[in-house]
Amino acid sequence: MRFQHLARYPDIGSNSCLLELGSTRIVLDAGTHPKHVGRECLPLFEEIEFDSVDAIFVTHPHLDHIGALPCLMEQQPHAAVAMTKETRESGEALLHNSVNVMKSQKRELGVSGYPLYSHKKVDELERFWFSRSVGETFAVGHDDRVDCEFFHAGHVQGAVGIRLAWEGKNVFYTGDVHFEDQTVTTAAQFPTEKLDTLIIETTRGNNPRPESYTREKEKRRLGETIAKVLERNGSVLIPVFAFGKTQELLMMLHELREEEIIPVVPVHIGGLSTRMTQIADLFRESPRRFHRGFRILEDFEDLQILPRGHREPDFHPGRIYALSSGMMSENTVSNRFSRHILKSSEHAIIFVGYADEATPGGKILEAGQGGRVQIDGNREHETAIQCEVHRFDFSGHAPPNQIADYAVSCNPDNVILVHGDTSAKSWFHQELSERLPHARIVVPKPGQKIDLE
Repeated sequence: MRFQHLARYPDIGSNSCLLELGSTRIVLDAGTHPKHVGRECLPLFEEIEFDSVDAIFVTHPHLDHIGALPCLMEQQPHAAVAMTKETRESGEALLHNSVNVMKSQKRELGVSGYPLYSHKKVDELERFWFSRSVGETFAVGHDDRVDCEFFHAGHVQGAVGIRLAWEGKNVFYTGDVHFEDQTVTTAAQFPTEKLDTLIIETTRGNNPRPESYTREKEKRRLGETIAKVLERNGSVLIPVFAFGKTQELLMMLHELREEEIIPVVPVHIGGLSTRMTQIADLFRESPRRFHRGFRILEDFEDLQILPRGHREPDFHPGRIYALSSGMMSENTVSNRFSRHILKSSEHAIIFVGYADEATPGGKILEAGQGGRVQIDGNREHETAIQCEVHRFDFSGHAPPNQIADYAVSCNPDNVILVHGDTSAKSWFHQELSERLPHARIVVPKPGQKIDLE
């Protein structure tokens, strides 16, 4: 048994790893890195021999887990590719959007080799994806058959952790996980028996929550903040990721309306968010979803959808604008629309998810009201931040103590720490070394191979 870390950099991005169980070779996830371009955004696929992989499993459709899948499939043409139905539907749409982004980057930044794959290639390869349900067991490999099972991960709709069993040994890969109920997605349900090897995400290792935190209190605080802005006829911009966070936010706003914490005012979405919400509605009867049967695009009162071909919605006072992207990256709807909000103290920008410090969203959070920010990277002009700036914690990742508790409950012989920056992995390494003194705790370097026997 052997693990190889395929992430090209020692932080979050280009998530991928290779497991060798006897003669069977399985790649877990195939993501791109959001901070790099060209082939430098890909995992270390050159470390894998051509056409040597038996199976590729994708835990969920965020691009740092699926964005490089077409490139890997080209290199591994006979590998079986499996994911949940939700990930298959959402992943296809997000890969097509990735093609559009790469084409734009080629035009504007002159990135050579872009796009890494075409719309036609995505359509061709998607036909070879297999859908597997949570709780369904299946096997891969020829001489050494590996039994596999998906477990609900609670991160976004359709996200899973993966258990692999071979010759009495159990390996579990968490993917991205949340152990608490969200507004749409129910909490993770992971295996609880002893594991030989546990591969865990470490995203929030250096970002614990206050002990007093509850999601319900955070939701009420969000509602009260929105209500105050609307009372003075201001508007609220909430930058959100098109997949996952948009749907969670809309259902949270629906609950806040029902609880009469915020009034019913027009809520605007657009672009990719509309398509991803349409896909989410296809799975509205999922047993692992709250508000079952609720069709967001049809049942959400006064939802304003940006017409196709429009770059951004018209501005009106007293409204809520839930626009992508969540980090307000350049050339996105939330970035362009922010000029209406930034110029007045009547308005507010509210962040409900992660915003990297190097992005416009991260810079607005750091500068705060009264500061200045460069919204367009192609211009040296800085814009004054006159609006209110707020941040709320509705992360789709479990806090570090909960992931550590899960690791301890599984009593693994090996723990491999992935999907986190250096400080996050260091926190987990210290915590688990103390709580699992018999276990081998490893922070793998890019490309490193680790024997699991």
